Amino acid sequence: MAHAILKIPVLSTIVTTTTVKLSKSLLNSSSLHGYGRGICYCSSAVSVSQQQQRQPQVRSPQLVALEYADLSIPHIVSEELGATRVRQHVNPLSSTLSIPVEVPNWNDVFEDPKLPLVVDIGSGSGRFLMWLAKRNPGSKNYMGLDIRKKLVTRAEKWVQELALNNIHFLFANASISFKQLISTYPGPLMLVSILCPDPHFKKRHHKRRIVQKPLVEAIVDGLMPGGQVFIQSDVLEVAVDMRKYFDAESEKLLHIDSFNSDLACDNEGWLVSNPMGIRTEREIHAEYEGAKIYRRMYQKPL
Repeated sequence: MAHAILKIPVLSTIVTTTTVKLSKSLLNSSSLHGYGRGICYCSSAVSVSQQQQRQPQVRSPQLVALEYADLSIPHIVSEELGATRVRQHVNPLSSTLSIPVEVPNWNDVFEDPKLPLVVDIGSGSGRFLMWLAKRNPGSKNYMGLDIRKKLVTRAEKWVQELALNNIHFLFANASISFKQLISTYPGPLMLVSILCPDPHFKKRHHKRRIVQKPLVEAIVDGLMPGGQVFIQSDVLEVAVDMRKYFDAESEKLLHIDSFNSDLACDNEGWLVSNPMGIRTEREIHAEYEGAKIYRRMYQKPL
């Protein structure tokens, strides 16, 4: 008997990968500086090479800012935050991250805590979730989990600036805290995303990778019927490793591909594009450098 696939509208708008359109005036603005791989506009009187030398070239940080421009997020720097630079690699097995986070009062963090919940594990700066939350007020709640405290603190300040009441960020180790957090949430768990997690390349550090059997089991058990899991990485080894863990739950979780959905996949079952409506910051940087993104979507049967 075939399993039914429930189409969950992640966004209230049309789900397509965001394309950034750069106008000539924007390229000439002082906010786009530096020289690297870029885009130029040429007239018949000026050669391409001359124009490339004169035009400021667009780099991936500018592309990120443009893709998330409608959030209008201020660059907040305070004594508490200090500089916005943070450590990119944090050991999730450290003693300071082995204590479960305190479960928040859901009525305090969400206007309606019974709405379907979307959780982003390793939320980083948080702009990806904020973009989604801004487009889905009153229909979904969003929660970001990250083990870099400065990023979580800044994300919460941005949420306050944007006056969003359907999103919350927590400084938490998802491996330790996810199950308890989800078991206390009053509404259903609709979707979990794990997007470009820290690869921890060295073999002796693979145990630090976020996708491990206990977390995968907690995600699968916590999902509502029809709930989804979206994973992606620009590192093939990491993507294959995540795929291995989620494929192992095939009795409880179905891989969504071109055969049972309208999502386009390549010959190896990787999604061709991001189905969430916008790329993550890491995704933008990686694709700018020419890297391939390996994506996979799963769904819990009805």
